[in-house]
Amino acid sequence: MSGSAIIDDLEARGLLHDSTDLDALRTRLDDRPITVYAGFDPSADSLHAGNLVPLLLLRRFQEAGHRPIVLAGGATGMIGDPSGRSDERNLLDDATLDHNLASIIPQLEQLLDFTPGPLQAQQVDNRTWTAPVPMLEFLRDVGKHVTVNQMLAKESVKARVAGEGGISYTEFSYMLLQANDYWWLHTNEDCELQVGGSDQWGNITAGIDLIRRREGRHVHGLSVPLLLRSDGVKFGKTAEGAVWLSPEKTSPYAFYQYWFNTVDADVETFLLRMTLVPVDEIHEVARAHGAAPEKREGQRRLAWEMTALVHGITAADEAAKASQGFTASVASASEADLAALADEIPTTHVTRTQLPLELVDLLVSAGLEPSKSAARRQIDGGGVSVNDVKVPAARALEVSDLLHERYILVRRGKRQRHLIVVS
Repeated sequence: MSGSAIIDDLEARGLLHDSTDLDALRTRLDDRPITVYAGFDPSADSLHAGNLVPLLLLRRFQEAGHRPIVLAGGATGMIGDPSGRSDERNLLDDATLDHNLASIIPQLEQLLDFTPGPLQAQQVDNRTWTAPVPMLEFLRDVGKHVTVNQMLAKESVKARVAGEGGISYTEFSYMLLQANDYWWLHTNEDCELQVGGSDQWGNITAGIDLIRRREGRHVHGLSVPLLLRSDGVKFGKTAEGAVWLSPEKTSPYAFYQYWFNTVDADVETFLLRMTLVPVDEIHEVARAHGAAPEKREGQRRLAWEMTALVHGITAADEAAKASQGFTASVASASEADLAALADEIPTTHVTRTQLPLELVDLLVSAGLEPSKSAARRQIDGGGVSVNDVKVPAARALEVSDLLHERYILVRRGKRQRHLIVVS
């Protein structure tokens, strides 16, 4: 893919929300490679699933022959973007921002190509050019070109102004800082395109206008829609919180499971917008999935692609194998698969001398049943299996049940699993 063909690909994936003149952008992309940037604020020591849409947008442009810049907002991160917020963000100090950035860089290197060359991805921190600027100089060179009317027109600002808590001057000034970022990257890195989520459109256009006023030049902007699940909930969230890209915060297995649990209505949309799989191939996957949704092939492809993007192919393969406990016999699992599973599902550690272990007692102690009588009823009803073999009556777990001399998998119903690890 080269030139303006990437615009066609973005349209086919449903990834175009707002843009400056698309015809002008197509002409510019066909002329020569462009430098494009997207930014994020390092408010935590890991990116999360919500950051993937703009970062993968940079990846798409890089694979189409353009140069990406990922801006880590050390300066804007000190203030906080009011977009999508009903209250003030906590202000971060330099030490915290430095730690967060250092933790995030390996994740960026997984998603973008930083190999030296003409298309090498570049990571920058806006503290570099923002921190040395005196306030009076900033107000003269930036604030003079942006009207309060323009800033108040931004939806997130209007909502906060009308709210009970209002908005501080600190967060109100965020738009000026991001506009200045685009101006700086344009004048110093020849950047001509800023991309981001649709909630950033007001900030993007402020930068475009600032460059026009200060430099008399025309640059471009493009936003992608915020991705929501079919039930209207913001994607990338669970009951426990954000889905992180850090394996320490969200393990590759849990990351895989998040995407594997996608509802049927969202599979094709997420494949189109969140993976690099060609559009025609995604439509084939969607057709096959629609014909036999019970096989969950669409979810399996989505989960593998996403995990491979973020954690690598090996981690994706291991997560897929560990996940097979839901759909395949545990007897086919390797020792490594079961060892990985021990970190992901409820597990009881026992010594070999504790065997035999009464299954009824385990079901109660593991919280799978509230009482011994309930446990016996579940077993008698055929609702409990040991190593995927249904248990017809209450019995003890024996040494002969061990897989690879160490593991026993107990399942209650279709979804609840508990692993016994014997030392």
